[in-house]
Amino acid sequence: MLPCPGGARIVTDFLAYVDQHSDTIMMQATQHASLIAQCILIAAVLGVGIGLLVFRNETATALTTGTTSIIFTIPSLAMLGLLITPLGLGVAPTVTAIVLYSLLPILRNTISGLNSVDPALVDAAHGIGMGRTRALFRVQLPLAWPAILAGLRVSTQLAMGIGAIAAFVNGPGLGQLIFSAQGRLGTVNAPNMALAGTLGIVVLALLFDLIFVLIGKLTTSRGIRIHA
Repeated sequence: MLPCPGGARIVTDFLAYVDQHSDTIMMQATQHASLIAQCILIAAVLGVGIGLLVFRNETATALTTGTTSIIFTIPSLAMLGLLITPLGLGVAPTVTAIVLYSLLPILRNTISGLNSVDPALVDAAHGIGMGRTRALFRVQLPLAWPAILAGLRVSTQLAMGIGAIAAFVNGPGLGQLIFSAQGRLGTVNAPNMALAGTLGIVVLALLFDLIFVLIGKLTTSRGIRIHA
Protein backbone atom coordinates (compact mmCIF):
# COMPACT_ATOMS: atom_id res chain seq x y z
CA MET A 1 0.00 0.00 0.00
CA LEU A 2 1.37 3.42 -0.97
CA PRO A 3 2.00 5.90 1.83
CA CYS A 4 -0.31 8.88 2.09
CA PRO A 5 1.68 11.62 3.81
CA GLY A 6 -0.90 14.25 2.86
CA GLY A 7 -3.72 12.32 4.50
CA ALA A 8 -1.62 11.63 7.56
CA ARG A 9 -0.82 15.32 7.89
CA ILE A 10 -4.51 16.22 7.67
CA VAL A 11 -5.33 13.77 10.45
CA THR A 12 -2.43 15.04 12.55
CA ASP A 13 -3.50 18.66 12.09
CA PHE A 14 -7.08 17.80 13.01
CA LEU A 15 -6.06 15.92 16.16
CA ALA A 16 -3.79 18.80 17.15
CA TYR A 17 -6.68 21.25 16.66
CA VAL A 18 -9.00 19.10 18.79
CA ASP A 19 -6.37 18.87 21.52
CA GLN A 20 -5.80 22.62 21.55
CA HIS A 21 -9.51 23.50 21.54
CA SER A 22 -10.90 20.57 23.52
CA ASP A 23 -12.48 22.80 26.17
CA THR A 24 -14.40 24.82 23.58
CA ILE A 25 -15.49 21.72 21.67
CA MET A 26 -16.68 19.99 24.84
CA MET A 27 -18.57 23.07 25.98
CA GLN A 28 -20.35 23.38 22.64
CA ALA A 29 -21.04 19.64 22.54
CA THR A 30 -22.61 19.88 26.00
CA GLN A 31 -24.70 22.84 24.88
CA HIS A 32 -25.80 20.96 21.77
CA ALA A 33 -26.77 17.86 23.75
CA SER A 34 -28.67 19.90 26.34
CA LEU A 35 -30.46 21.87 23.61
CA ILE A 36 -31.60 18.75 21.77
CA ALA A 37 -32.66 16.92 24.94
CA GLN A 38 -34.80 19.84 26.10
CA CYS A 39 -36.34 20.42 22.68
CA ILE A 40 -37.22 16.75 22.22
CA LEU A 41 -38.77 16.68 25.69
CA ILE A 42 -40.96 19.67 24.82
CA ALA A 43 -41.85 18.17 21.43
CA ALA A 44 -42.66 14.82 23.07
CA VAL A 45 -45.05 16.41 25.56
CA LEU A 46 -46.76 18.40 22.80
CA GLY A 47 -46.76 15.64 20.15
CA VAL A 48 -47.93 12.82 22.41
CA GLY A 49 -50.42 15.10 24.16
CA ILE A 50 -51.98 16.27 20.90
CA GLY A 51 -51.98 12.71 19.59
CA LEU A 52 -53.87 11.49 22.65
CA LEU A 53 -56.46 14.21 22.15
CA VAL A 54 -57.12 13.75 18.43
CA PHE A 55 -56.46 10.10 17.51
CA ARG A 56 -60.13 9.10 17.79
CA ASN A 57 -61.30 11.94 15.52
CA GLU A 58 -60.40 11.68 11.83
CA THR A 59 -61.00 15.38 11.14
CA ALA A 60 -58.86 16.51 14.07
CA THR A 61 -56.18 13.99 13.09
CA ALA A 62 -56.09 15.25 9.51
CA LEU A 63 -55.95 18.87 10.69
CA THR A 64 -53.10 18.41 13.16
CA THR A 65 -50.99 16.14 10.97
CA GLY A 66 -51.61 18.41 7.99
CA THR A 67 -50.50 21.47 9.94
CA THR A 68 -47.32 19.84 11.21
CA SER A 69 -46.62 18.49 7.71
CA ILE A 70 -46.81 22.02 6.29
CA ILE A 71 -44.40 23.25 8.96
CA PHE A 72 -42.08 20.35 8.13
CA THR A 73 -41.85 21.42 4.47
CA ILE A 74 -40.59 24.93 5.30
CA PRO A 75 -36.81 25.13 4.66
CA SER A 76 -34.96 25.35 7.97
CA LEU A 77 -33.06 28.51 7.08
CA ALA A 78 -36.30 30.18 6.03
CA MET A 79 -37.98 29.13 9.29
CA LEU A 80 -35.10 30.47 11.37
CA GLY A 81 -35.10 33.70 9.37
CA LEU A 82 -38.84 34.16 9.92
CA LEU A 83 -38.42 33.65 13.67
CA ILE A 84 -35.78 36.36 14.03
CA THR A 85 -38.32 39.20 13.88
CA PRO A 86 -40.62 38.02 16.70
CA LEU A 87 -38.03 36.18 18.83
CA GLY A 88 -34.68 37.79 18.05
CA LEU A 89 -31.43 35.81 18.00
CA GLY A 90 -30.15 33.03 20.21
CA VAL A 91 -31.97 30.34 22.15
CA ALA A 92 -35.60 31.35 21.58
CA PRO A 93 -35.76 30.95 17.77
CA THR A 94 -33.52 27.88 17.97
CA VAL A 95 -35.75 26.05 20.44
CA THR A 96 -38.92 27.10 18.62
CA ALA A 97 -37.67 25.85 15.25
CA ILE A 98 -36.37 22.52 16.58
CA VAL A 99 -39.61 21.82 18.47
CA LEU A 100 -41.76 22.65 15.45
CA TYR A 101 -39.74 20.40 13.14
CA SER A 102 -39.73 17.59 15.71
CA LEU A 103 -43.50 17.46 16.13
CA LEU A 104 -44.48 15.62 12.95
CA PRO A 105 -42.75 12.22 13.51
CA ILE A 106 -43.85 12.13 17.16
CA LEU A 107 -47.44 13.14 16.42
CA ARG A 108 -47.85 10.77 13.48
CA ASN A 109 -46.36 7.81 15.31
CA THR A 110 -48.49 8.51 18.38
CA ILE A 111 -51.69 8.54 16.35
CA SER A 112 -50.63 5.54 14.27
CA GLY A 113 -49.59 3.56 17.35
CA LEU A 114 -52.81 4.25 19.23
CA ASN A 115 -54.99 3.44 16.22
CA SER A 116 -53.12 0.18 15.63
CA VAL A 117 -54.10 -1.25 19.03
CA ASP A 118 -56.48 -4.18 18.61
CA PRO A 119 -60.02 -2.94 19.45
CA ALA A 120 -60.71 -6.32 21.09
CA LEU A 121 -58.10 -5.50 23.75
CA VAL A 122 -59.78 -2.17 24.44
CA ASP A 123 -63.17 -3.87 24.68
CA ALA A 124 -61.70 -6.41 27.07
CA ALA A 125 -60.34 -3.58 29.23
CA HIS A 126 -63.79 -1.99 29.32
CA GLY A 127 -65.24 -5.40 30.12
CA ILE A 128 -63.21 -5.72 33.32
CA GLY A 129 -64.34 -2.32 34.51
CA MET A 130 -61.78 0.09 33.07
CA GLY A 131 -63.10 3.46 32.02
CA ARG A 132 -62.12 5.14 28.77
CA THR A 133 -59.27 7.15 30.28
CA ARG A 134 -57.91 4.29 32.33
CA ALA A 135 -57.98 1.95 29.33
CA LEU A 136 -56.14 4.58 27.30
CA PHE A 137 -53.27 4.87 29.78
CA ARG A 138 -53.18 1.24 30.97
CA VAL A 139 -53.71 -0.56 27.67
CA GLN A 140 -53.55 1.59 24.53
CA LEU A 141 -50.63 3.85 25.42
CA PRO A 142 -48.29 1.03 26.54
CA LEU A 143 -49.05 -0.91 23.36
CA ALA A 144 -48.46 2.21 21.25
CA TRP A 145 -45.22 3.06 23.08
CA PRO A 146 -42.82 1.30 20.64
CA ALA A 147 -44.26 3.35 17.76
CA ILE A 148 -44.05 6.55 19.80
CA LEU A 149 -40.45 5.78 20.74
CA ALA A 150 -39.61 5.26 17.06
CA GLY A 151 -41.01 8.71 16.34
CA LEU A 152 -38.90 10.18 19.12
CA ARG A 153 -35.77 8.60 17.63
CA VAL A 154 -36.51 10.05 14.20
CA SER A 155 -37.22 13.49 15.66
CA THR A 156 -33.99 13.42 17.66
CA GLN A 157 -31.85 12.70 14.61
CA LEU A 158 -33.66 15.45 12.73
CA ALA A 159 -33.20 17.86 15.62
CA MET A 160 -29.45 17.24 15.66
CA GLY A 161 -29.12 18.64 12.16
CA ILE A 162 -31.50 21.55 12.72
CA GLY A 163 -29.55 22.40 15.88
CA ALA A 164 -26.41 22.80 13.76
CA ILE A 165 -28.16 25.04 11.24
CA ALA A 166 -29.48 27.16 14.11
CA ALA A 167 -26.03 28.73 14.42
CA PHE A 168 -27.39 30.97 11.64
CA VAL A 169 -29.42 32.75 14.35
CA ASN A 170 -26.66 32.49 16.96
CA GLY A 171 -28.07 29.32 18.45
CA PRO A 172 -25.87 27.40 20.93
CA GLY A 173 -24.06 24.19 20.17
CA LEU A 174 -21.67 22.59 17.72
CA GLY A 175 -23.19 24.47 14.81
CA GLN A 176 -21.16 27.45 16.00
CA LEU A 177 -17.98 25.64 14.94
CA ILE A 178 -19.35 24.86 11.49
CA PHE A 179 -20.74 28.36 11.04
CA SER A 180 -17.46 29.94 12.17
CA ALA A 181 -15.54 27.72 9.75
CA GLN A 182 -17.64 29.03 6.86
CA GLY A 183 -16.69 32.54 7.83
CA ARG A 184 -12.99 31.62 7.83
CA LEU A 185 -12.76 29.78 4.55
CA GLY A 186 -9.17 29.72 3.30
CA THR A 187 -7.62 29.75 6.76
CA VAL A 188 -5.65 26.82 8.17
CA ASN A 189 -8.15 25.86 10.86
CA ALA A 190 -11.39 26.27 8.89
CA PRO A 191 -11.53 22.60 7.75
CA ASN A 192 -10.63 21.43 11.25
CA MET A 193 -13.39 23.53 12.81
CA ALA A 194 -15.99 22.23 10.36
CA LEU A 195 -14.86 18.63 10.80
CA ALA A 196 -14.86 18.90 14.60
CA GLY A 197 -18.39 20.29 14.61
CA THR A 198 -19.66 17.70 12.14
CA LEU A 199 -18.08 14.71 13.87
CA GLY A 200 -19.30 15.99 17.22
CA ILE A 201 -22.89 16.07 15.95
CA VAL A 202 -22.54 12.57 14.48
CA VAL A 203 -21.22 11.22 17.78
CA LEU A 204 -24.03 12.90 19.74
CA ALA A 205 -26.62 11.51 17.32
CA LEU A 206 -25.29 7.99 17.84
CA LEU A 207 -25.23 8.41 21.62
CA PHE A 208 -28.80 9.73 21.72
CA ASP A 209 -29.98 6.86 19.53
CA LEU A 210 -28.26 4.37 21.84
CA ILE A 211 -30.03 5.98 24.80
CA PHE A 212 -33.38 5.53 23.06
CA VAL A 213 -32.57 1.88 22.35
CA LEU A 214 -31.85 1.35 26.06
CA ILE A 215 -35.03 3.23 27.04
CA GLY A 216 -36.99 0.99 24.70
CA LYS A 217 -35.56 -2.17 26.29
CA LEU A 218 -36.26 -0.88 29.80
CA THR A 219 -39.78 0.47 29.18
CA THR A 220 -41.24 -2.03 26.72
CA SER A 221 -42.43 -5.41 27.97
CA ARG A 222 -40.85 -8.46 26.37
CA GLY A 223 -44.19 -9.57 24.95
CA ILE A 224 -44.71 -6.27 23.12
CA ARG A 225 -41.13 -6.34 21.76
CA ILE A 226 -41.62 -9.85 20.37
CA HIS A 227 -44.97 -8.89 18.84
CA ALA A 228 -43.41 -5.77 17.29
